[in-house]
Amino acid sequence: MADAGRQAPCLVDIREPWETALACLPDCVALPMAELPVRQGELPDDQPIVVICHHGVRSHYAAQWLEEAGFSDVASLQGGLDAWSAEIDPDLPRY
Repeated sequence: MADAGRQAPCLVDIREPWETALACLPDCVALPMAELPVRQGELPDDQPIVVICHHGVRSHYAAQWLEEAGFSDVASLQGGLDAWSAEIDPDLPRY
């Protein structure tokens, strides 16, 4: 159950554009991992951030990088979109 008092997270998809063209969650901020250092200023600093990739490896490193850059409420989607598709939304294409 969702926590009604908790602010909805900003979903940050760090996959490459060709990957987001294949499958993506609605309302994600598309920000390829290579652009993260120069585009981090586009991310909210007053909202939780959930970083998303294909299997959870790149998002783990990106979340760690964001924390080191000063973002305080950051998480990585464990298992990535592949796990999301397998466990939550089978209509989301797997690749």
